[in-house]
Amino acid sequence: MTERSAFEAPRRFYETVSIEPALGGGWQVLLDGRSLKTPARSLIRLPTEALARAVAAEWSAQEGRIDLAAMPLTRLANVALDRTPELREEMAEEILRYCETDLLCHIAEEPYELALLEEARWSPVRDWAAATLGVDLITTEGIVAVPQPPASMDAARAYALGLDDFRLTGLVYACGLYGSALLAMATVEDALDAASAFTLSRLDEDWQADRWGEDEDAKAIAETKREDAKALGAWLEGLRE
Repeated sequence: MTERSAFEAPRRFYETVSIEPALGGGWQVLLDGRSLKTPARSLIRLPTEALARAVAAEWSAQEGRIDLAAMPLTRLANVALDRTPELREEMAEEILRYCETDLLCHIAEEPYELALLEEARWSPVRDWAAATLGVDLITTEGIVAVPQPPASMDAARAYALGLDDFRLTGLVYACGLYGSALLAMATVEDALDAASAFTLSRLDEDWQADRWGEDEDAKAIAETKREDAKALGAWLEGLRE
């Protein structure tokens, strides 16, 4: 008999999945009537019924063994409850690092057609962030970053810290997905949907693929990230309900 691997996913140990209002506010997910908890043993208390239903749907969809990788909303909830409250300052600083190298601020030096496309598609997002949030970032040609205005960086920090733990978690997740704090902010604020922001983040890659083709590895990576964007959209939509 082969010894069970320490990394083998656990078998599904529950029959029913349900949700109900949690004591003290919010909604909880129940597995066979028992409250779902985070790895740190905190109650998974979701702020909206819609998000609780979305998390519950992930647990209902598990068959055989529990695949946490297939439950992005549960993972985000774990982060929002276990880590974000203690790491808010650090997460705000991470947002600032993305502002310093924001994808939407780096316009291609060449070809000219790509530079025109980037400016046409990205400038409305930059203008929105400047007008709505006071985050007015400077553009440059090429990949070398330029110093950003201190007032804009202060505005970005204040914006991040002004979010609740669930939205701040989504903001940081979106920054990593898009490579852009501006796209992340626009998505959290519902100025862009998550899928549209993902398309904008891939402007260069898609332009190149249309002309030279795309290998299978690149397609697989893009598809994985597209699914991540879908999960982000479900997370934010659940928070708005």
